[in-house]
Formats: sequence, structure tokens, C-alpha cells
Amino acid sequence: MSGEQLIREIGRSGVAASAVGLGTWAIGGWMWGGTDEAQSIAAIQASLDAGVTLIDTAPAYGLGRSEEIVGKAIAGRRDKAVIATKCGLVWHTQNGKHFFDQDGKPVHRYLGRDSIIHEVEQSLRRLGTDYIDLYITHWQDVTTPIEETVRALEELKAAGKIRAIGASNVDRPELRQYIQTGSLDAIQERFSMIDRGIEADLLPLTVQNGVSTLSYSSLALGLLSGTIGPDRIFSGDDQRKDNPRFSVANRQKAKDFSEVIRPVAELHGASVAQVVIAWTLAQPGVTFALCGARNPAQAFDNASAGTLRLSVDDLKAIDAALAAKLAHMDG
Repeated sequence: MSGEQLIREIGRSGVAASAVGLGTWAIGGWMWGGTDEAQSIAAIQASLDAGVTLIDTAPAYGLGRSEEIVGKAIAGRRDKAVIATKCGLVWHTQNGKHFFDQDGKPVHRYLGRDSIIHEVEQSLRRLGTDYIDLYITHWQDVTTPIEETVRALEELKAAGKIRAIGASNVDRPELRQYIQTGSLDAIQERFSMIDRGIEADLLPLTVQNGVSTLSYSSLALGLLSGTIGPDRIFSGDDQRKDNPRFSVANRQKAKDFSEVIRPVAELHGASVAQVVIAWTLAQPGVTFALCGARNPAQAFDNASAGTLRLSVDDLKAIDAALAAKLAHMDG
């Protein structure tokens, strides 16, 4: 592989970031079998060293743990990072609608103004910074009008505390409402080779309106990485343990797929995971691909995907392999 990191703008915000981003859900430990802080910090720093500037986190990732680790990792290097974090999953108030419990604490979906103002200050403190590049509503709150939420975000932007506005886990009507405010720069949604629902309902709207899309679970929680075979054992609170998507049969299908596209990877001196990430970034409307990493080796491997340019023939071969091997994956 050769070339520079692919850089793209977040909507019309003027904020540019690497197309490959580091997702830090796993770094928070929750639902991923715990976390190793030293390795996590090293992974973030390795990403920055490799030219990955986009670092995505959220308060809900370990009840602030992920943000704290990101803050430690970027200390002294804040200017090299484009930080995306989120609001709207709260445990400081019982307002909104209950979503889940984490570490014995009820977490609610709530996007009222006062809560957002409180949340941003907590995130800034944990991250050790005085501004957030992209601030995203994590999950939508049926108890608060989107217009009220966006006004609060616009207020934070005017104050210089955030630079761009995003929304995550939206349906088509919600996306339309965000777009109507004129302030939406990006959405963050689940998208991968085996999760392509947004192609029909969301991406046409984002492309039409100049809104960027950040894909999360770009490697389908690692299923498409080429490293998880049918013999892999998941333990502890690892969410994949009881996930039907990670059945032995599905892991075998993923392994078979990885073997079919391995010649494409070898042609470019790349890994299977890098090819999957590069394919994701080649899809119309997908601007950024978020990929998790828990150690420097994984971080560097993901980062290298940002320098990989797939040809039209490469993409055709990959799409054919998808149709043949992954079209009927269950779960």
C-alpha cells in the first residue's frame, strides 16, 4: 500500500478529519470484557502517529471511562486530534426515557437543553480540552423536540465549545427534522458489508443535503476483520458472546468470505480488515469509517486502510464475494 491518509470534511463545518476514525467503545470496557488503560492509551497514540485524526468516543462508553482514557492519550497532542463525542445518554437525571442500566445506574435518553449544557462540561473535563470538534446526539429522545435540542447545540457552537453538530441512531423522519434546522453536519450510523439498511433510507438524504455519514461497527464488531474464526470463544460481558450474528455458522461464512477476498488484499499488501474498511469508504455517501482498536497493532492496521485505494475491478470482485458468501447471513 502507498499514499496519504484520506482526509474528508465533516459536512459543511470546515472541520476536516481522517476518513478512517478510531472508535473507542471497546476502550471504555463496558460490554467488551473490560479494558486495559495502558494498551488503550497506546492504541490511541498509535492511531495519531499513523495519521488518524478522528477519535470517536462517548460518555456512555464505561460511564465516562472512554472519554477519560482519550483525554489522557491526547494530552499534549490535542491539535493532532479531531474529537467526536456525544450527549443524550444520561445518568445524572431521571428525565427522558429509561434506556438501560450500567453498573447499577439507570441510563436515560434525554436531550433537553439544561442536560446538554451539563453534559458538555463533563465531557470537556474528562477529555481535558476546551472544545469538542463534533458533538453528536447519541440516541434520540422522544420527550424533547429536535428543534429544542438543536438550539442548545447551536448555543454551544456559538460559544466555541463545539465546532460541528451531529446526530446518531436516527430514523428517516428524525433525520429530516435535523436537516430542516440547517445546522446538521453529520450522522453516525451502523453500516458495514452486512448492515446496509441506511443505503435506502438515510444516505440519499445526507448526500442531497451535504451531511457527512460516519459508519460505526464498520467491521461488524470484528466479524469482518478476518481474524475471528468459528473456534473463537467470547467470555465475560463481551456482547458478542450471546449475539446470534456471531454464531459458529456465521463466523464460518465470514471466514470463507475473507479467504475469497484475500487475493485482493495480497495484491495491495493489505490485510482483509483493511480491504473491508477501504470498501466501506468507497460506498456512496459514507464519509468516515469508525473502527475499534484496543492495542497499537490493531490501531496501525486500521489506520493503514486510509492509505488504500481500491480499483473498480477490486470493488467488483469484493461485491461478487459478498453476494456469494455473506448475502444470507443470519442474526
